Amino acid sequence: MKGKPWSAEEVKKLRELVKAKQPLESIAEELGKSKGAIAQKARRLGLEVVVRLRRSKKTTTSTIEIPAELPTVEEALKILAGALKTAANPGLDRVEVQRLQTVATLARTYKELLADYVDYRGIEAKLVELEVKYAKLARKAKREKA
Repeated sequence: MKGKPWSAEEVKKLRELVKAKQPLESIAEELGKSKGAIAQKARRLGLEVVVRLRRSKKTTTSTIEIPAELPTVEEALKILAGALKTAANPGLDRVEVQRLQTVATLARTYKELLADYVDYRGIEAKLVELEVKYAKLARKAKREKA
């Protein structure tokens, strides 16, 4: 179901509020629209809105920071070891246990994907090597024909 169309002024104000890192709830209140309408319009515009997490005063955005360099297996294992050590502490609440389980799952997945990536890089290097050898053979065959 479609709502009322956005005016150019509302879109401009949305962009300003998102740039100022205003939370979703504040933007919705200021523009007089639902949180869902704000989130959907922001997504369509490629904007990243700050969302307040339930039961917490912490905030997050819909973005994932992409590192310039891939973490090494050792770095991933250190993160996993830290999660393991923290998980051994008594009295963790349910949310913290879930967070630590997520860290462990992500570390395991990363390790598997990194291994695949390294394999692909090795295959790619071998392919380049074979292409160079083929080019040399082709040049040699061409010279012999001439």
